[in-house]
Amino acid sequence: MDSTPSPSSGSPFDMVSGALGRYIPRGGAVGRPVPADPAPGRQDQILGAVNLDRDLRITRSNLDAPVFAGVEAVTGSPFVDLLPPWDVPTVTRRLRQVLETGEPHVARVQRLRRGDGSELVVSMSVLAAAAPQEGLTVSLIAMARRLHLYAAETAIGTSLDIGETAQSLAESLLAWGDVTAVDLDFAVWTGEMLTEQPQGRIHLRRAALVPDRAWPDGYVTPGDDLPGDASRLLAQAIRRDDAAQAIVIPDRAAIERVLGSPRLVRALVPGDQAAGVACIPLVLDGAPPVVLGVAEVWRRADRPFHDSELFDLQELVARTSHHVDLARQHQREHTQVLALQRRLLPRSGGDTIETASVYQPATPDSAGVGGDWVNSFPLPDGRTALVVGDVVGHGLGAAATMGQLSMEARALLSAGLAPDEVLEHLDETVALLDDAESGLAAGYSALGSTCCIAVYDPVGHRVTLSSAGHLPPVLVPPDGPAGPIAVRPHPGLGAEFALREPFEVHAFTAPPGSLLALYTDGLVEDRALSIDEGIDRLTDAVSTVHPWDALPQAARRVVSALAPVRRRDDVTLLLARMIGYRKGDTATWRLPARGDAAARARTLVSALLRQWRIRDHTQDRVLLVVDELVANAVRFAEGPITVRLIRTGHGLLCEVGDTGNGRPRLGRGGLLDDGGRGLHVVHRLTTRWGVRWTDTGKVVWASVER
Repeated sequence: MDSTPSPSSGSPFDMVSGALGRYIPRGGAVGRPVPADPAPGRQDQILGAVNLDRDLRITRSNLDAPVFAGVEAVTGSPFVDLLPPWDVPTVTRRLRQVLETGEPHVARVQRLRRGDGSELVVSMSVLAAAAPQEGLTVSLIAMARRLHLYAAETAIGTSLDIGETAQSLAESLLAWGDVTAVDLDFAVWTGEMLTEQPQGRIHLRRAALVPDRAWPDGYVTPGDDLPGDASRLLAQAIRRDDAAQAIVIPDRAAIERVLGSPRLVRALVPGDQAAGVACIPLVLDGAPPVVLGVAEVWRRADRPFHDSELFDLQELVARTSHHVDLARQHQREHTQVLALQRRLLPRSGGDTIETASVYQPATPDSAGVGGDWVNSFPLPDGRTALVVGDVVGHGLGAAATMGQLSMEARALLSAGLAPDEVLEHLDETVALLDDAESGLAAGYSALGSTCCIAVYDPVGHRVTLSSAGHLPPVLVPPDGPAGPIAVRPHPGLGAEFALREPFEVHAFTAPPGSLLALYTDGLVEDRALSIDEGIDRLTDAVSTVHPWDALPQAARRVVSALAPVRRRDDVTLLLARMIGYRKGDTATWRLPARGDAAARARTLVSALLRQWRIRDHTQDRVLLVVDELVANAVRFAEGPITVRLIRTGHGLLCEVGDTGNGRPRLGRGGLLDDGGRGLHVVHRLTTRWGVRWTDTGKVVWASVER
């Protein structure tokens, strides 16, 4: 006996497969079921089972109940012989998928062909056969109407994606017809709010169509907008007498009279055979009720709709309309979260750095979007900030927290704070933001959020970096081995349960041509690998980026090579290629803090400006700004003074550093005051000016247009 376990061995589905295996008679004959305790001869059996080998041929079956009469499951024949021709590709794909992965395919509405040409609607589940058998076990449950209503409502509510919800509804409606379609108001499809019926033009989009097969040219298929005339006809039909009602057009002649146009007939009627249609509105209860769209059930003209069937159709659609509206709300949230994510993505680099980013949400619905953020932006003093972070959880609440932290980090960095100081402020913010009742209940928590901040100095070609619980960036130097930055581990933001330690600052050289990769854990996490192995894979992938490669394409290539097929988390990557300033575009002087420092600085700067061929008017402004800043440094600080001049793409950047820790402030100052007018002069002559803090003091910078 073969003891090889099936892919589902040990799972609840393995027990189901085993039970169904015992339910099917041995020897391949189609016989009566072997019940556990019900009395033989009962005629209300609705369960049947079929065993398939790996070639999808029937090995054993139990379809002996009267409800399966006419369904001929012949041993040795292909299982797809029981299916309508248009369903064969889809069902074959599902069967092969269960064989390959061992993951069951549970409870999908399916049609089976009878020998007389009629069809039987069943709920079909496909499971890997329990050991010691191989192949598949297919369970078939004949769908009684009331059972089908319950099963369909349960299945339709399992997804928050509006397309999947519409598809589930269409599949459930197939029990009453040959072709089903769901058309949604365009505002519902995009997630917009509906408060009342629109008075203008109705705009419907096809959200689902069953079965999945090739359709005639011109027929409206999923994703297509219905012609304007068709939208108006359907809207008028379901809103007769200002009340949403189901209508039935019994035959093709009547359909052609109603549509009145060959183009509309071709767009809405699935084929050229005689057919009838029932149109059932998807209505959201309210005052007044709101119609979300319409479901259409087509069937052959020789099978007219009965009143009881219309009642069942309306009941099913009414029970599931709220699922469509929930999916609409989720679609709206999804759109808002992605808009926020895209708003925070880096736009471009600058003259001194090139950046590119990739963001991929974990799932297509809003429940899988929101926690990661990445940003890069130029600081007013000519440096560039690179920020990446991850808020615990997903959804709109996590995205809102992410947006607040990202904007606060940008404001603090622009104000001149160092990366470690910014993280200290974010740490306090996270502790204030977190609310166990609202945050955790919504599926996210600010506590434990991670963040990594790097600031690139294009003059000194150095990067200053601080991290709060984030994975280390990867550096690829132009002439050295690539690897992660040695960052000392630190708890995430707001981790009050941990020993509070200061955020460390890591500084390293990044020569022109260096490539820095910042990312979130979704890019490197893999169940089959350790996190260190994942980072090593990222290092290898980033090392293959050529200096001439376009960075956006390189970033997408790295993500496609590393991101797992089945993602459990968002994937975020930021690549930054360091360019820096050319040596001839910067000059630095170190002067003693004496009374002649300002005059000495003017002489040095004047000579350089003439060498750079700067216009006389601009030279005068720069010299006056340097004079005022150096004079203030001599007056209020001790120790040496550093003067730096940078020629940028659009102007000149003047920097004066000293060892003082006082913050220069622009006061009101009177005309007759003895002091305080220097900063007013700087303010008038420059486009921007500010202060940043260093380990030894501060730097006052000012930007002057050429």
